[in-house]
Amino acid sequence: MAHGDRKVRRMRGSRNHGYGNTQKHRGAGSRGGRGMAGSKKHRWVRVSKYMPGYFGSKGFTRPRSLVSRIRTVNVGWLSERIGKLVEAGVASESGGVYTVDLGAAGYGKLLGDGLVDVKLNVKVDTCSPRAREKIEAAGGSVETAVQEESSGSEAAGGSDAAEETGG
Repeated sequence: MAHGDRKVRRMRGSRNHGYGNTQKHRGAGSRGGRGMAGSKKHRWVRVSKYMPGYFGSKGFTRPRSLVSRIRTVNVGWLSERIGKLVEAGVASESGGVYTVDLGAAGYGKLLGDGLVDVKLNVKVDTCSPRAREKIEAAGGSVETAVQEESSGSEAAGGSDAAEETGG
């Protein structure tokens, strides 16, 4: 834009340059500060109402070396795709019973969502109680590497602790 076309040239001689009162078009003070300034003072109502969660702790990110991501699979998915798994060589079938090693397929945990309509013998690292219940109800079995802890061991641990402190 040429300098002669600017508003400041047109407004020469005008006190306020079209902004009304002289105080209305000053620096950042006329708008209460720049950006988020005053968000804990005079802009608190706006920030607390329209930006909940702007202030406060947001937690932290765990180091990647400590985060383990376990791949999971549901029994319904396993039951639906057992034919494709046999073709791929991940599972085998003998006498109407399918044998699957989920650990070799890259899965670490078996979950219980879905329906099981075939007999499955599954080998996996960990398994939810609901998944085990559904597979055994269909006539199959689950072999896990990690034994699930029962709630009875917690009660026993509590009584041992009481004996130690009392003695």
